Amino acid sequence: MDAFKNVNRRHPLQNRVDPYGQLIRTPARGAWMGNRGLIHDENQRIVRAFRLKAWIICRLEFKSRHREVMTPNRYTELFFLDEATAFSAGHRPCAECRRENYIRFKVAWLEGNPIYHFNLKTPIAKIDEIIHGERMDAHGRKVTHIARLDKLPVGAFIEQNGRPFAVIGPNRIAAWTPTGYEQTMELSGETEVSVLTPKSIIDMLLAGYKPQIAAQNALYVP
Repeated sequence: MDAFKNVNRRHPLQNRVDPYGQLIRTPARGAWMGNRGLIHDENQRIVRAFRLKAWIICRLEFKSRHREVMTPNRYTELFFLDEATAFSAGHRPCAECRRENYIRFKVAWLEGNPIYHFNLKTPIAKIDEIIHGERMDAHGRKVTHIARLDKLPVGAFIEQNGRPFAVIGPNRIAAWTPTGYEQTMELSGETEVSVLTPKSIIDMLLAGYKPQIAAQNALYVP
């Protein structure tokens, strides 16, 4: 059963998240829900990019809870094609509804980012603060960094020809769309690319976290 009400596919709300972290309108369904706090008004219009620095990835269904999407004065439900897209936007697993994945994320993040000298007792807010500085600048623009393609893990996002592409294998990328992936390409591993996924999340993926990635040309209907 769909855990959400008032999802109008003919006139979709601006609550789908792309790999840049932007909120877009699309009738495509998502595999995960997200949260950045209350960012819509009483008319279901997005009025800010975020309210909280804790950007999370939630399950679509949890303990039979049901919500009306964009209810006034409640947090704004966001949706992602897959977990790789959510990571590129700068989100991380929820500590409540995705407890096992949250722990797996934190352990891998700590292993991949030893320069911060954090440990398992470090509050997740400290990690959220690091990720927040990596996903957007003071003007709200997407922060990117440069890396060689062969140094990136599967599930990382890069920009190629002005479009977001996911790394899906050694030196192989696929173009992102709201409904799935298409237009696979192979590039030299020595190619330097503009990376969309925040740096510390890249290091977390390199430390062993395997993100969920949508199948090519797949439309998720939970």
